[in-house]
Parts: sequence; C-alpha cells; structure tokens
Amino acid sequence: MQPTSPDPEPDLSCSLCGIQLKTPVVLASGIWGTDAHLLVRAARNGAAAVTTKSCGLRERTGHANPTVLDWGGGIINAVGLANPGVDQEITILKEARKLLRPMGTSLIASFFGSTADEFAKVATRIQEGEPHLIEANISCPNVEADLGLPFALDPSSAAVVTEAVRRVSRVPLIVKLSPNTPRLAQVARAVQEAGADAIAAINTVGPGMVIDVRAARPVLSNLVGGISGPAILPIAVRCVYEICKVVTIPVIGIGGVLTGEDAAQMIMAGATAVGIGSGVHYRGEKAFAIVADELRCFMREQRYSSLRDFRGAAHEG
Repeated sequence: MQPTSPDPEPDLSCSLCGIQLKTPVVLASGIWGTDAHLLVRAARNGAAAVTTKSCGLRERTGHANPTVLDWGGGIINAVGLANPGVDQEITILKEARKLLRPMGTSLIASFFGSTADEFAKVATRIQEGEPHLIEANISCPNVEADLGLPFALDPSSAAVVTEAVRRVSRVPLIVKLSPNTPRLAQVARAVQEAGADAIAAINTVGPGMVIDVRAARPVLSNLVGGISGPAILPIAVRCVYEICKVVTIPVIGIGGVLTGEDAAQMIMAGATAVGIGSGVHYRGEKAFAIVADELRCFMREQRYSSLRDFRGAAHEG
C-alpha cells in the first residue's frame, strides 16, 4: 500500500486590484505608518502590504497628549490627523518603496483633504512617492460636506471626493469608509460607481469618551475619540458583510482583528484582504505573521485549500 502524501499547505495568496499579495494580512493606516523604517518593520513581521498614516497637504501637529488610551475593552484615540505634510511624505514613500522592493511588499499611501479639490491635490502629489496603491481617507472631518460631517457619511459627498481623486489617480484607488452612518451600503455603492477600485472598511467607531473618575474629567485632551480594538470586531464584520452585498470591487476588512479566526470572519463576510492596526498593541510586532499562521491553521483544520474556498461564505444559503 502506497503511503498517502500529505495535503498541500493552504494557499493564503490573494489579488488586490491586480497586485498579488502573499497573504491577505496588511498593515492598516494609522499604526506604524509614520516613517519608512516602521513600514519595513511591519513587512518583516509578516505584513503583505503596508499602509502609511494618512497624510494631508500641509504638516499638522494634531492634538496635545493624552491622545491614546487602552480602556480595557479596546482603544480610544484622538491623535488629530498628525502628519508631516505631503512634501515630507513623498520622501518617506520613496525610501519605503526602495526598502520594500526586495521583500515583495506592496505600499499603500493613505491621505486626506478638507475639500474634494484638496483631496485631488494631495493625491496628485503623493503619487510622486510611487506607491502601489493610494487610499483616500474620506472618514475624517471636512468643511465641504453638509453640517461639516465626514464625507463618508453621505453617498453624494463620498462620490464627489472619489470622482475628484479618480481623475488624477494613476494607480489603484482605495476609499476608506466610516461605520458611523446608517447609509453605509449606499455610500459603498456610490464610491464604486464614482471610480473606486477598492474599499477599506472600517475606520474607528464613535466618537466615544472615557472619564477618569478620580480626576472627574475626560482622559483625552480632545475629550472624545474614535474606538478601535476587539470591541469593534462585530461592527466591522457586519459593515464588511453589508458592503460586500452591494459592490463588486475588493474590500479590505479592518477593525478589531487580533486572531486568524477574526481574519476568517472578515473573509467569510466577503473581504479580499484584512487590515491589522490595534492588533500590534495586543499581540506585538509579530501580529501580522501570527494572524497569518493562525489563519493557515484554521484553513488546514477546515480543509480549505485557498481563500477563495470560503471568501463570502457567510452570504451563501
């Protein structure tokens, strides 16, 4: 009797806007994205793609400390979009691109603007750094949308920004959405129709507030902040599920992913790739490799040979 050959290892590779990734695990924006060497650090620890912290047209110092707190069930932050401005960001991107090239890791440049025109200006400039993809973070405050709310809360406002950036984009365009709207599906559909190549979902939930009961005042200097971490995983999974029901473009599922099974939830909801941000705080610098290894073990246990075998499975039946 011939010995049976072992089953082949599960294939974790995926294609994001035509760019091949070794695994679906990517560094989300806002974490370790402030300089080239931190981006490389994420890549060396298993991130198949890395995303910079969102950049604006001009340097921004952000809010005074304290800006970030682990409150037990998750993380609350109000950094205030601190960034070096697009001129310095181009230098960071060029250095990162050079260092990441031999590693085969893709580079995503995240950016924001206060108006649709400013989004387009930053997008034009930031592509000088030669990222593989760009991410329009339309989940930040602006002055052009109704009532000064983020563009991501309104389908027409989201479409206006997406169209403006699409006109100047030479690389695939990801649009990052907010969970803080009852019109999420409509927003997702609007950005796809306006030219987005992919969607990143979600940004932080909230705003929320944590009060220091001994000082009798909010902990954050900004008083309120966005919630991330394990507390928002079910919200993020639901958002990805809703978005994937109405769009055909790839979705990067982000929010509270700490384990391989968390990543599997995102993929079963329809995500092509999975972003890790606060997971670095909870599981250390090797979070990307750990989640990928745990996902591989899950696939082996469930006899999935590739991500295609269970992507969107939660939508079936």
